[in-house]
Amino acid sequence: MKRLYFLIQDIEDTKRVVNELLLSHVEERHIHVMAKEGIVLEGLPVAGFLEKSDFIPSLEKGVVIGGSVGIIAGIIASHFMADTGIIAGGAILVTALAGVGIGSWASSMIGVGVPNTQVKKFEEAVNQGNILMMVDIPAKDVERVTHLVGKDHPKVKAHGAEPAVPCFP
Repeated sequence: MKRLYFLIQDIEDTKRVVNELLLSHVEERHIHVMAKEGIVLEGLPVAGFLEKSDFIPSLEKGVVIGGSVGIIAGIIASHFMADTGIIAGGAILVTALAGVGIGSWASSMIGVGVPNTQVKKFEEAVNQGNILMMVDIPAKDVERVTHLVGKDHPKVKAHGAEPAVPCFP
């Protein structure tokens, strides 16, 4: 999935774009709209906690880093426990799982308090009254959806897509 970003100047255009996306088979749960405080987004799919914070990227990093540290700790521990008869693979597995758990928990707690780094680029435009729309779509549909949105809405500005990065590299 890729996330496309669009800046829209007013609420009526936003509603029209959302309706066109829904008619073109983009599910509502894949559309997220953000605006500055005071702008009523009634009837629109409002961006939630996961879209506004760095929770998911932080969680992903925590899993990778915590798992790596856990594996290294398990290898070191199995080296020292070689004489005790404990199975080395078990020690590595247990420490890797513990590392994943602790790393994901700690990093997600940090990510909760950090604004989404991709959305931060649009903060000034949103504060000036623009509406930010984020659309999550399969990579193969990027061109189709970008064309669909830009075709009938000259006031809508496309601002590219996040790079497609697997959740767990």
